[in-house]
Amino acid sequence: MSINMKEIEFQTASYEQWKEEAIKALKGKPFESLFTKTFEGITLEPLYTQEMLVEKLGDQLEKQVSTIRTLTANEGLDIAQQIIGETKEQFIANLEDSLARGNEVITVDSRLPFALDDEFMTVLADYFTEYSFKLTLTNAKDPVLAVFDKIDEGKRADVEGFIIADEAIELPSFPKVRTFAANTVKFHNDGANAVQELAIALAQAAQFAEKAGSYEALANKYFVNFAVDTQFFNEIAKIRAFKVLWKAFSSAYGVEAVAVPVVAETSVRSFSKVDVYVNLLRAGNEAFSAAIGGADVMTVHPHDILTKPTAQSIRIARNTLLVTKEESQVLNVLDPAGGSYFIESLTADYAKAAWELFLKIEEAGGLDAYLPTLTAEIEEIYNERKKQVETRKISLIGTNIYANPADELPTEENPQFADVKRLAIPFENLRRDFAANAPKVGILTFGELKNFKARADYVAGVFAVAGIVPEQSGEITSVDAAKAWLAESGLEYVVVAGADEDTKQVVPALLEGKGNVRLDVAGKFKDEEAEWTAAGLNGFIFAGQNIIEKLNSVTASVKEVL
Repeated sequence: MSINMKEIEFQTASYEQWKEEAIKALKGKPFESLFTKTFEGITLEPLYTQEMLVEKLGDQLEKQVSTIRTLTANEGLDIAQQIIGETKEQFIANLEDSLARGNEVITVDSRLPFALDDEFMTVLADYFTEYSFKLTLTNAKDPVLAVFDKIDEGKRADVEGFIIADEAIELPSFPKVRTFAANTVKFHNDGANAVQELAIALAQAAQFAEKAGSYEALANKYFVNFAVDTQFFNEIAKIRAFKVLWKAFSSAYGVEAVAVPVVAETSVRSFSKVDVYVNLLRAGNEAFSAAIGGADVMTVHPHDILTKPTAQSIRIARNTLLVTKEESQVLNVLDPAGGSYFIESLTADYAKAAWELFLKIEEAGGLDAYLPTLTAEIEEIYNERKKQVETRKISLIGTNIYANPADELPTEENPQFADVKRLAIPFENLRRDFAANAPKVGILTFGELKNFKARADYVAGVFAVAGIVPEQSGEITSVDAAKAWLAESGLEYVVVAGADEDTKQVVPALLEGKGNVRLDVAGKFKDEEAEWTAAGLNGFIFAGQNIIEKLNSVTASVKEVL
């Protein structure tokens, strides 16, 4: 019997029905455990429905979607490959190669490792005349600005590009060069959340509006520069929310909003110097969310950008965007996220919260006046992010979980990103400390394999984070054998891993004659904690613990013995 799928209808389930089934699946856990609180203070629902979205936004939903779709500055996504080179000759060669291989916006950070002579500036001026560019400056008097003096006066009116600096750059002869950069990247790199970034972009727009004198002059020079992080849907919503906010900002001036470009780059605050190929996955995720969100210009940083990019890593970074543009088909859809119950809801939440923060900043006297408060608020968010990574509530694959202890930590440092408050830094420092001290670490596995394996694997995973492979005893089933192994092992630090009852049996005996060995126990044993600690137990290792604090205490305790 053949089945015509077109004629099959599935019964629609209500939210309450879904909730009832979810509660059953949770097996006693509260339904509220499915809700997630973001760093922006927004609670994410476990399920979003059309009814929920309509109830939340009403007729504002159509206005939100329409705003996002009309305030698009670019029909596609331009590839802005950063040009890197150790010498002038290498830089120009890499620039030419990038253009030949799909780069569309010449991207230059002025912190170049070579002197900017007249010949180099003339060549760069020729490229800036022919191609769009993105130029990042250290300050308003950056020497690289001399490149604009080299551009033929008759061609200046047609030169297009973006200049990112801490203040507006005056280039009156270049009407198509945008110099009012709302650069939220530096705040992002310090730990800012999406709402803070959006509010900062508006606050900077307000500063530029005073300088410009009119909305039209502002709109012709203004653009926003975002870093896009790994929270895929959140970053889509962030970019979309900016367009909603820009319309509200424009309305405050009594004019119809003019689309302004959204320039973006992949965030490096989640990048790590260990297991660097995971950075490639992070960058790909970030680039795709930027494309869906509606970014106009995008830079993908190579996966080894923290140290020294190679020709291969640069090519992979560029190809990430080429694949996104040419093969994903996502750019052939106007507002790909439009209509998503979740993303539309999150977009509205971000826009509302960011507008409230923007008004708060303005009431305080503007961004400069509010900056000390904002800095403290961003620091608080950063500390919470850091804490969640150190306790594994947030995973940095290859760094705080599933780490490869064989990975070697590179010593090179790319100065362009040296000041970023990367979440992996405490783990990289941990690796350096353990490598320098090289404590002899072991796991005493007591009982049968099936009973101790989970805890032993967990402990081994914790030490892998520090680049350590602990020596393991294998199955030990008697207390005497455990005492003998501990005495003969020659180890400085040992963790006992076993089932609860097995652990309670062996630990007191081990503590009696452990000598100078620092002894820890895998798991939580609250009833025995006081007694064991008094008898000489060093501590415990368990899930949810701050890994950095624990492993630092291990090295400190071993040093005490030595």
